[in-house]
Amino acid sequence: MTIHREGYIPLLITVAIIAIVIVAVHYFLPTYVWIHRLVYLASAVMFLLILQFFRHPTRNTPQGDDLVICPADGKVVVIEKVFIKEYFNAERLQVSIFMSPLNVHVNRSPIEGKVEYVKYHPGDYLVAWHPKSSELNERTSIVVSRGENDLMLKQIAGAVARRIRWYVSEGDSVSQGAEFGFIKFGSRVDVLLPLDAEINVELEQKVVGGETVLAKFK
Repeated sequence: MTIHREGYIPLLITVAIIAIVIVAVHYFLPTYVWIHRLVYLASAVMFLLILQFFRHPTRNTPQGDDLVICPADGKVVVIEKVFIKEYFNAERLQVSIFMSPLNVHVNRSPIEGKVEYVKYHPGDYLVAWHPKSSELNERTSIVVSRGENDLMLKQIAGAVARRIRWYVSEGDSVSQGAEFGFIKFGSRVDVLLPLDAEINVELEQKVVGGETVLAKFK
């Protein structure tokens, strides 16, 4: 278990704020021991919450040309057929994973392949489970192709998560299970698959990014 690089600055800011608050409490309220203890407790809780937001565990990713691995930790909230105009202009199977603030926020590539398309879309910040969030919210769209099979990944910002990071560009090669992005403080990742893909998860199922088999190509 390590700390993700996206967490370095937020953790430093958190430590600085905690230090300032503790010094101020000791300076202005030197005799109120119960307040000191309350501040220590609140500071510890805050630091641990921020720390767990940015944890970066090692994952053992199943390998296989036909396997589609979950790109994120969280819960499956959508499994449906949709028409997507962007890039495909065709129907695809959509599987959406909601990431709570308690989940690991690292995003991993479901397949090995070549990045064919990357586009950032500015937008709104509707709650991640809103039906229109995948079309109206701030998001990135990334298409990864492997031979005859391809898929699109959408990193979608939510009401709280307004910091999307992606680390791939068009033409890059990615390995199955390799990190391709990060969403600070949760939100949602959509996977858009070919219609003949075999879905391997169910609604409300909790999944593990980089380990759970989301689907299989035919």
